[in-house]
Amino acid sequence: MDFGLKGKTALVTGGGSGLGKAICEILAQEGTNVVVHYRSNEESVLRFVEHLNETYEGKSMAVKGDMSKESDLDNLFDTACKHYQKIDILVNNAGIWPKAYVKDMSVSEFENTMKINLQSPFILCKKMINHLIDQERKGKIINIVSQAAFHGSTSGHAHYAASKGGLVTFTVSLAREVAKHGINVNAVAPGIMETPMITANMSEEMIKKSYHERIPLQRISTPEEVAYTVAFLASNKTDYITGATIDVTGGMLMR
Repeated sequence: MDFGLKGKTALVTGGGSGLGKAICEILAQEGTNVVVHYRSNEESVLRFVEHLNETYEGKSMAVKGDMSKESDLDNLFDTACKHYQKIDILVNNAGIWPKAYVKDMSVSEFENTMKINLQSPFILCKKMINHLIDQERKGKIINIVSQAAFHGSTSGHAHYAASKGGLVTFTVSLAREVAKHGINVNAVAPGIMETPMITANMSEEMIKKSYHERIPLQRISTPEEVAYTVAFLASNKTDYITGATIDVTGGMLMR
């Protein structure tokens, strides 16, 4: 199926690893120019971008930045605009998953989680909608949230769940504001995935014990399985979908 993404330009935060990397690859497969945002592992990210450029028709580039710094976010967006002249798709994927129970959580831990997981998407969304409105063009914004936004957390991730819950309602509010401009704003809520962020914090045995019995499909997902939903929402097949959150959790979240 032709998703109508050939020649489009997408900015993907946290695009150097895990889900973000899978999103970048699938968008590139569709002929999209991809701006791969990253914060660390520069050598690996540059090799990945080289692979995208050698393998697919679109032209990709990497831009480094700290999501907690507004100046870096400005540079990320402005660099992408200068290079490609336009951005058609914004995927707010970058995030952190720190662990601390509320009784032990510091204010700085809570604030940092909100800054990266909620404030940085707000800043980039604001830049994106003004960019599209100024150019009188339609566009797509996809925010990566989590099943935790709806289930909450009992495992020391209350600040993460709160940030993702905030991003869900922000997505709905923004979708209402900008629908008249032809800008679609949606979210994807993954469950547990096989990503470095997860495996760095949980052993395979912990994952099986904590999640497999709670997932009706009885397995965790690959990043690619979630990334296909992101590509679908970025496509011209979803022009009549806005303000929605699509759950990709293997049935862990059913609403």
